[in-house]
Amino acid sequence: MAVYTEIGDEELRAFVALYDIGEVLSCKGIAEGVENSNFLLTTEQGNFILTLYEKRVAPADLPFFIALMDHLAHQGVASPTPVRARDGEALRELCGRPAAIVTFLNGMWPRRIEPFHCAALGAALAGLHRAGASFAMRRRNDLGPAGWRRYYEACAARADEVQSGLAAELGEELAFLEAAWPRRLASGVIHADLFPDNVFFRDREVSGLIDFYFACTDFLAYDLAICLNAWCFEPDGSFNVTKARLLVGQYRAARPLAAAELAALPLLARGSALRFLLTRLYDWLNQTEGALVRTKDPLEYLKKLRFHRGIAGPGAYGIDA
Repeated sequence: MAVYTEIGDEELRAFVALYDIGEVLSCKGIAEGVENSNFLLTTEQGNFILTLYEKRVAPADLPFFIALMDHLAHQGVASPTPVRARDGEALRELCGRPAAIVTFLNGMWPRRIEPFHCAALGAALAGLHRAGASFAMRRRNDLGPAGWRRYYEACAARADEVQSGLAAELGEELAFLEAAWPRRLASGVIHADLFPDNVFFRDREVSGLIDFYFACTDFLAYDLAICLNAWCFEPDGSFNVTKARLLVGQYRAARPLAAAELAALPLLARGSALRFLLTRLYDWLNQTEGALVRTKDPLEYLKKLRFHRGIAGPGAYGIDA
């Protein structure tokens, strides 16, 4: 989450007046994340999240995201539910941008990842995939291999400003992944961005999954690979095999993985690392002056990418085939 667009008091009051959620008591910008402008909106009826959609979110994709959140909530997944205005619409415009209000979920995202977090996440991710199997809409992953190529080309000329030789290394990795990327793995709705700050916990249980604005139709195991990268590396860059074993084990307990999915995990993890490296690199090189946002270090994912290059099979992650 982040804030790129400020909202005037009168604009906010007029917008909220279209909903049956009472008068505005406060509205505070949320600085975490990098994609949209997000606010903690408090009204007479409680807390909500107000989002203005910016940057990588195409307006044509918003009906997919809204419908998916509705579907998952009705399937019992702990996820935000879009709030509809009195005219029945969940999507409107505010400050010249598409906007929506969703319900607020209680809980805290973990600042320090413990093994039990990874176990609970695995079960929650499998539950999301199972619930998504009955969702009829589809959306192509704009940040799949074709999207990586676009971001690479946008960054290549300046990549060596971040680290010498980075452009050449990324170009070689991209060419390899484009040629080797799997074609026939189980597909369905994936979250595609399930980082720790998008998962809320109460005690040791997952209380909410948020920020579905990269959700798409893609390989289910790719979602798992994204989580391996986001949850199973320590602050010093080392890979925690125990966390990976718990994450994948609890996932498999709820949704068994085919042999081909397990075998593809190292490759999918390389692709996941490259995807986040490239988008972080782009944001690092194109920072928005004055935006309330924390730009993330792309080199964190270069280290992860290099680690996965040395993995021969899922056993190196502590995962039994």
